[in-house]
Amino acid sequence: MNFENHNPLDTVLNNLFEQYRAGVPAVDKITQALLEKGIVNSQKEIVNDHIAFRTLGVPNLGIASLEKIFLHYGYRKRDYYHFKEKKLNAFWYSPPTSDYPRIFMSELIVNELGDNARNIVENYTADITSDPVDSLNLNNGEEVAAFLHTPLWRLPNLADYKTLLRESEYAAWVIYNRYYLNHYTISIHALKRGLNKLEDFNGFVERIGIKLNNAGGKIKTSADGLLSQSSTVSKLYDAVFSGGEKFEIAGSYVEFAERKVLPEFKNLPESEIKAEHRRDGFEANNANKIFESTYTGQITGDKK
Repeated sequence: MNFENHNPLDTVLNNLFEQYRAGVPAVDKITQALLEKGIVNSQKEIVNDHIAFRTLGVPNLGIASLEKIFLHYGYRKRDYYHFKEKKLNAFWYSPPTSDYPRIFMSELIVNELGDNARNIVENYTADITSDPVDSLNLNNGEEVAAFLHTPLWRLPNLADYKTLLRESEYAAWVIYNRYYLNHYTISIHALKRGLNKLEDFNGFVERIGIKLNNAGGKIKTSADGLLSQSSTVSKLYDAVFSGGEKFEIAGSYVEFAERKVLPEFKNLPESEIKAEHRRDGFEANNANKIFESTYTGQITGDKK
């Protein structure tokens, strides 16, 4: 993913991706393997299907705040998703033009947490008394990019993090990582033959030593059979908490998506197939399992 910095959106996306890839070793490992195999000639050739953010559903934050940035850049709000067990709401956003990635934005329903966990989240976010996005110049890409990497609340202590981890691994991830890019997604169908099917690509990734999320199976497929997704699992990294304590926590990961051609276009020659001829949007059942790419059980293999 790399844009030419023609506008603020380009600046924001480039900045997000560069900081994300610096903290997710699988990104460059996969890219390098694709280069060596001759599937791509540069990172720029890899099509990014979508990026994802996680947020907290509290006043002045959450989806209602963060989405303002991307709506300003021409994104359109699309379908709503609810994940009852994980206590999450989500929407996806279609890009202004097809050369930009979709966005998937989720939000923790804080009011549904137990008293201890809810009090912890509200304690960290209580000082945010107005929507921070409202004070940004959204036409200044550098300012927006800096905002997305600037903590909005104080560094948590380890005890609070562990309390959240026991009830909601999503809550624990956000309280430490904030708006850090949760994942980017390689469009598998856009790759050259040999690796443009998800099953083949998964095998390629595993052969270079990268572990895949197997919640619900390594390949998660929509009910209509037209959207298949897989993902790596997050690596653990040493995080430093407010009291100086160190503890290994989950970071971000890489997702892979294969969007098949819609039935009404199945007879189109392969050379004529464009993005609009393929399955769009997302699938709640797929996303529900992809969330677990940062879950301890997936990372350590210790399933609960």
